[in-house]
Amino acid sequence: MTQGYRLIGLAAAVLLSTSAFAQSPKLVTEEAMVKTVDPGIEIYVRNKRPADMATFRPEQTVLYVHGATYPSETAFDLKLDGLSWMEYIASRGYDVWLLDVRGYGKSTRPPEMADKPDANGPIVTGETAVKDIGTAVDYILQRRNIPRLNLLGWSWGTTLMATYTTANASKVDRLVLYAPAWIRQTASLVQGGPGKLGAYRTVTREQSKERWYTGVPADKKDSLVPTGWFEAWADATFATDPVGAAANPPVLRAPNGVVQDGQQFFGVGKPYYDPAKITVPTLLVHGEWDRDTPPYMAQTLFPLLVNSPGKRYVALAEGTHTIIMEKNRLKLFEAVQAFLDESRKD
Repeated sequence: MTQGYRLIGLAAAVLLSTSAFAQSPKLVTEEAMVKTVDPGIEIYVRNKRPADMATFRPEQTVLYVHGATYPSETAFDLKLDGLSWMEYIASRGYDVWLLDVRGYGKSTRPPEMADKPDANGPIVTGETAVKDIGTAVDYILQRRNIPRLNLLGWSWGTTLMATYTTANASKVDRLVLYAPAWIRQTASLVQGGPGKLGAYRTVTREQSKERWYTGVPADKKDSLVPTGWFEAWADATFATDPVGAAANPPVLRAPNGVVQDGQQFFGVGKPYYDPAKITVPTLLVHGEWDRDTPPYMAQTLFPLLVNSPGKRYVALAEGTHTIIMEKNRLKLFEAVQAFLDESRKD
């Protein structure tokens, strides 16, 4: 299906600044707002790739999507020590994309988010989010004239990417599930608030930090996140919601569709999707201190991927749900990169 889009920016070529990547290729950045089938709703996508990339192939194309609360760009493309994960992948010869599902980041916020939270029921369920992923995938495939691409999801994004893959295997080359969610044996750290579940919830910086450090041994907390990294992430993330940022104290608004789904599926022992319908190579990767999607989730999900050829499971030491922005983040980057690179060697 042809997708309409509105180009919103082309950044200058950038050179990775850290000494370890001083010889990396120049990268270009492109952004767009892609129209969905729903009137007035556009989704934000960002692309980074080597400046001299002239041909595009499925195995070197990657689309990333975020989790339940925060947008894609402030984690996946946040420069820490001069380098983002998006740039790490792109500098290795990949055409890399990120997506904000509606209601998050730079994508259109549904009208319900302009009202009080309890004025409407939960918005942006997994069904809606998967539809947005389909719009983004079709946009990229058309732009690059390729039949399929790699998918990378974090947290709730793993449920979304896996669900999309079960119905669209022909459009997926490889599937990476970072901090995969599955049926719960413990309470979720993402709560919709007291009383009736409203359209969206709000979180403060302090709540974000508390959730991040949950499960970290006391003697490891001080060294887990390098100085200034949490603040850099929080500044960038909360700035994506000007309405929430103007509140006192500042908050970030996040749709509650994911919370409703959790109550109806994983939270009561029901699978959201059928892992047996995933027929592409799949990587599960997580940190040992993850309490958002604890290790038992990946360990339970892995044997259910009975039709995933070359499936892989990697547990990373001394990392939380947010290892992407912690001292051991390169271990995550390396594990995912090794899996992606395998397809290029076939």
